[in-house]
Amino acid sequence: MWSGQPHPDEGHPPPLEAVPVPWKSVGPCKSHRDSDLVETPAGKEAQGEEDPAATRLDVLRLRSSSMEIREKGSEFLKEELHKAQKELKLKDAECERLCRVRGQLERELEELTASLFEEAHKMVREANMKQAASEKQLKETRGKIDMLQAEVTALKTLVITSTPASPNRELHPQLLSPTKAGPRKGHLRHNSTSSALCPAVCTAVGHAPSPDKEGKEVDTTLFAEFQAWRESPTLDKTSPFLERVYREDVGPCLDFTMQELSALVRAAVEDNTLTIEPVASQTLPAVKVAAVECGRTNGFRAPIDTTCALSGLACACRHRIRLGDSESHYYISPSSRARITAVCNFFTYIRYIQQGLVRQDAEPMFWEITRLRKEMSLAKLGFFPQEA
Repeated sequence: MWSGQPHPDEGHPPPLEAVPVPWKSVGPCKSHRDSDLVETPAGKEAQGEEDPAATRLDVLRLRSSSMEIREKGSEFLKEELHKAQKELKLKDAECERLCRVRGQLERELEELTASLFEEAHKMVREANMKQAASEKQLKETRGKIDMLQAEVTALKTLVITSTPASPNRELHPQLLSPTKAGPRKGHLRHNSTSSALCPAVCTAVGHAPSPDKEGKEVDTTLFAEFQAWRESPTLDKTSPFLERVYREDVGPCLDFTMQELSALVRAAVEDNTLTIEPVASQTLPAVKVAAVECGRTNGFRAPIDTTCALSGLACACRHRIRLGDSESHYYISPSSRARITAVCNFFTYIRYIQQGLVRQDAEPMFWEITRLRKEMSLAKLGFFPQEA
């Protein structure tokens, strides 16, 4: 073997063994090939001597070329390896970014799902609460409708058989004299509607003179305003008819010393939520004037004068009022009660007209409204019937 070949430990494959082959020179032309074919035996012997050296030279050439090929292949593979490693690093970075994006999206999705469920539960709770409130309101409304239907039926009967100017005393026992009406037990409860079913309560004792004994003349301006309002009855204060009544009668009649409570009373009368209750003498508060605030009780029961919550005057208050659904009561004097009752009677009558319960010509209705306005004016001036 040739001493110049690399050792197997260096990572190269074992060298090829030198196999003696006949050396033939490859000529560029045909004449050379022909001369080779006719070569003499002496030339063959000389060629045999040169064959081992040529063979070794070929082996060296082959080995050097194979090493160059290996080196180039190794460099190419290293370059490809570096490229692959770079691509792997880029793909790893992309995978990490996508993992972060996926994690963020999952967290946002969980938060969104939780918020949606929470909102859905909230909407369900609100819907249940609204449904319960609606059912309760529906039940209350049906009860009110039944009550109002019964009241309308009764009012129609009263309107047909009785008018505020000439009430039917058989249908209104409270208008009878004490000897005919007989004793009554307990407290009598009136509100702004029920107390106005008999608007002539204050005149039942003969305070106002009969219209037949008075001279009357229709004011054309007032009558024209009333006729315009009667064509489309409404409780809107902007109509000329009601605006005049508010300015000339309702406002002054309900203008008490205690302005704040007066405003509340006026609103309750307009909304038809005012309640007037008579109070028995044994339940009247026994207080001094300086110890009373707004006419409320302080626990004493002796029949001593108290203070009117509206006027602030010390007097015997035999009635009290309640505003809407409030549990607070305010004791009022007979004069204050007469003023409130006169306004309630007026509002009750125009409500009857608005609801179509009064079936009369325009002139009788106008004179009835004029009479009610007269009662408000008298009550404002301090005239009220004495109670037995």
